[in-house]
Amino acid sequence: MLDPLAPAVRLTRLAAATVLASALALPAAAQDPAQPADAPIARSAPQMAPMTFAPLAKTQLQTVVNISTSQPAPGGGGQRLPDMPSFPPGSPFNEFFKEFRERQQQQQQKPATALGSGFIIDAAGFVATNHHVVADASEIAVILHDGTRLAAKLVGSDPLTDLAVLKVEPKQPLAATRWGDSDKMEVGDWVVAIGNPFGLGGSVTAGILSARQRDIHQGPYDDYIQTDAAINRGNSGGPLYNLAGEVIGINTAIYSPTGGSVGIGFAIPSALARPLIEQLKERGEVRRGWLGVQIQQISQDLAESLNVSEQKGALVTSVTPGGPAEKAGIRQGDLILTFAGRDIEKMRQLPRIVAATEPGKPVDVKLMREGKEQFIKVTIGEMEPETQMAAAGSSGPTPPRGSVKSEKALGLTLAPMTPDLRETFELDADAEGVVVAEVSENSAASARGIEVGDVIVEIGQEPVRKPEDVLSKIKAARDQGRRTVLMLVSRHGDLRYVPVPIEGRG
Repeated sequence: MLDPLAPAVRLTRLAAATVLASALALPAAAQDPAQPADAPIARSAPQMAPMTFAPLAKTQLQTVVNISTSQPAPGGGGQRLPDMPSFPPGSPFNEFFKEFRERQQQQQQKPATALGSGFIIDAAGFVATNHHVVADASEIAVILHDGTRLAAKLVGSDPLTDLAVLKVEPKQPLAATRWGDSDKMEVGDWVVAIGNPFGLGGSVTAGILSARQRDIHQGPYDDYIQTDAAINRGNSGGPLYNLAGEVIGINTAIYSPTGGSVGIGFAIPSALARPLIEQLKERGEVRRGWLGVQIQQISQDLAESLNVSEQKGALVTSVTPGGPAEKAGIRQGDLILTFAGRDIEKMRQLPRIVAATEPGKPVDVKLMREGKEQFIKVTIGEMEPETQMAAAGSSGPTPPRGSVKSEKALGLTLAPMTPDLRETFELDADAEGVVVAEVSENSAASARGIEVGDVIVEIGQEPVRKPEDVLSKIKAARDQGRRTVLMLVSRHGDLRYVPVPIEGRG
């Protein structure tokens, strides 16, 4: 269970294992020309375990703060209390139940409180933390390491990356942290977390960087660092340090079936957090770049269908009319390989890179189109404020049998676009293509996610308008010796490419 690091309501006992800092380290083996090419090679300068983390803790504890928030009591005073029972006049039970009811009412009227962590990013009193630590708070207080309590105001927050910046008014300059570069960290490097677990305050834990680029499905820009340093509820918003005492992450979430630390914690990397924190500090909001495309990941079958050798890049499934991509000449079916000089190894990298690009900036894009590399310059637009959208997962109603002439191919019953089918599947008036009327349960098309009501727009990156077009394209693919046929499929206007294996002969 993934859990934001909210404060716990009870103290959980945790067994702590002592790590001997003076662990033995094996010397790196000298390179031997006689060794096979696939022999393991030790790092030439391994990062040694420090004898103690005390110097880091001594300098950084004063830069980490506890954050206390208050939220208003639920409207209407919470749940309705039961009516007071009737007793004879003068009964001692009258006074007892009256006092009991008053205590219950007072309890319901108390504002909810929560605890989290943060760290000072500017001596003038700016503090970084998580959005979820301060979300919906009516009052925010920052408690310094020496116990000083300061009222704080929210400068700005970004729910999409779970970041927020607070401002306090100290009587004298505060000790501030230094940013480090998370991109320079390697799996296995030592890291140190400082925070406010369970409201205890000023707790220091150590571990290693366990993994990079974790997508934990918390938002569109997930790119978390994973660590086994003990992180618990209340650590939210606290810093994750490298051994130089530089912040390389912001602790945000844990994986825990119990609510306590099980050695799987997640932090927002500084490479992602720092520029957004600076924007929040300066203007109170985040401006994100916008390209104006829908994309999907390249699978092995898609790579084969597109005749590309590697499963890299982001495949453009649709282009927003009038958007930056369309103005620059990017087309549906293009495979974006690099953006602003950065390789796109996986599709989900592109939204993060685009969002981090300054609006109005011209950017070079390398893409693959019809088997040939091309270079295009795009002027990045600005993303509008995000709106919540509900995704429909229904496969739609079954069309009336016998209403249209259909063809069968690859486990699909295909029908031409008709007014009746537009109404049955609630298709747009301008939708064009071949309608999927039925899907065989055990077919390859079903396994690839094609559903009743989907519209096949293209086959082999060429448009189709009637079932016969689909049959013709499938036959041509077979004649060319292809093992799959590439379909561009629309579902309620959302486009995606689906490689479907060619089954049978005929």
